[in-house]
Amino acid sequence: MRMTKSFIRTLREDPTEAESNSHKLMLRAGMIKQIASGIYSYMPICWKSIRKIESIIREEMDLVGAQELRMPTLHPMDIWEKSGRVEAMGETLFRLSDRRERDLVIAPTHEEVITMMVKEYSQSYRDLPLILYQIQTKFRDEARPRAGLLRVREFDMKDAYSFHVDEDSLDEDYQKIAKAYSNIYSRCGVPAIQAEADSGAIGGKDSHEFILPAETGEDTVFICDHCGYAANIEKAQSVKPKPTIDVEANIEEIYTPSIKTIDQLTSHLAIADYNTLKTVLYNSDGEIVLVTLRGDLEVNEVKLKNLLHSHVLQLATEEESINAGLHPGYVSILGIKNLTTVADNSISLGANFVVGANKPDYHLTNVNYPRDFTPTLMADIATAQDSHACIHCNNQLRSCKGIEIGHIFKLGTFYADQFDASFLDQHGAQRDIIMGCYGIGIGRLLAASIECNNDEDGIIFPKSIAPYQVHLLALNTQDEDVTKVATSIYNDMLAKGIEVLYDDRPETAGVKFKDADLLGFPFRVVVSNRNLKEGAVELKNRASKYTSLQTIESLVSVVEQLIAS
Repeated sequence: MRMTKSFIRTLREDPTEAESNSHKLMLRAGMIKQIASGIYSYMPICWKSIRKIESIIREEMDLVGAQELRMPTLHPMDIWEKSGRVEAMGETLFRLSDRRERDLVIAPTHEEVITMMVKEYSQSYRDLPLILYQIQTKFRDEARPRAGLLRVREFDMKDAYSFHVDEDSLDEDYQKIAKAYSNIYSRCGVPAIQAEADSGAIGGKDSHEFILPAETGEDTVFICDHCGYAANIEKAQSVKPKPTIDVEANIEEIYTPSIKTIDQLTSHLAIADYNTLKTVLYNSDGEIVLVTLRGDLEVNEVKLKNLLHSHVLQLATEEESINAGLHPGYVSILGIKNLTTVADNSISLGANFVVGANKPDYHLTNVNYPRDFTPTLMADIATAQDSHACIHCNNQLRSCKGIEIGHIFKLGTFYADQFDASFLDQHGAQRDIIMGCYGIGIGRLLAASIECNNDEDGIIFPKSIAPYQVHLLALNTQDEDVTKVATSIYNDMLAKGIEVLYDDRPETAGVKFKDADLLGFPFRVVVSNRNLKEGAVELKNRASKYTSLQTIESLVSVVEQLIAS
């Protein structure tokens, strides 16, 4: 492709709306064009990379025995109501009605439809296992689209679904697909971490995210560098510090006027925050719930929501707390009989805690579990911290920010139960189909690759997903010798099947070099008066920045070898 004929328009300055490196670079390189919030057009060079990522995904999915198909984007609302995901997805779900006033969903994912299809096809254990996938446009009404292609409302996704006769079969394919995902990320130049994750609105039991460590990421991941344990903040478990436990003392009431926060309380009493218990009030599906944990910890609302099986979980308002007979700022679990009480297991790590006295301006000291109170439910509902230890090897965890670039789930029989998807086993007994699902956002993967493959000058594309392998620059196009040699090289490369972008514009050398660095194709070839006098052209590797002179006659052969290596 000649640049004079191309649909490429680069920008000299960073766009003000850019929120991440990939967003900035993709806008500057003319790869994407925003149409509305979270909605982008993919320009030609972006689309070339997208297609290459799709090819890599297809190759790896086909290697594990998956079969590609295509499902509709419009779904009848009633099948989503049947699965319960209209409520679970909430406002994220795009909805519309057709001319006959039938309610429809614009699909963000396809568990319902694929389950109904497989129900009709796979009626015997001989038909299973089965892995089906598609690459298709999805729609989610994100509340806060951001960072270019990292969080959008319309996006391309590879979604795959597996169907099994038992858990062992599911685990086998789950591990195969996890390895395929690792191969995909490696081939796209993305160093991904596989981390335990919450299943969210998709449902199911076990799930893992694939995370690119990046300061611009929205996710937080806890990692043990010793044993390799990794989990996102919503799922991470940890060994919480255990303070020295004193001999249990008798409860005493103390006067604490206008002291309502842990910071105020610890300062007033000159104690550590882990010597206190705090109680946070939540509204879970309309019911007030008291949640107690040690004062040095924070409630993990995803863990809490899962424990309570809540559809809607949010902090209770002051009015809701007062209506329940509670005193905000002085609430504790002690003596509460008519409400659900939940405690983190940290209440057993310590003694003689300070807690609210359930009346204004007073706290209690020397409160102990289980002597003085017993919660309705007790579990790990706290957020892990860097100071905590790994649950597997007891070495210290560390946290890092990251970008989610893939998610895999063990769904179990949830969708089989909803849609009566079953099979006859070898003994003639009817059994539910066991299911897994697996997703990769294509545009997000491209953005993630750019996020970790760039420098101060621009993008550094991995060869596997670069729109073009070679950027051919003709300096001073008014010189007939330069134009003649550059055009000859261009034609020779095309004849050899080399993907080349030929900068034949009548621009200055500085403009051409800046654009070449910005676009970041693997190899740059420069044809100039100076080098032609020596019968050579300049070849530069964008990643290593290594530059060499090559004879005109040997250039194409050298480039072929570099691309293949």
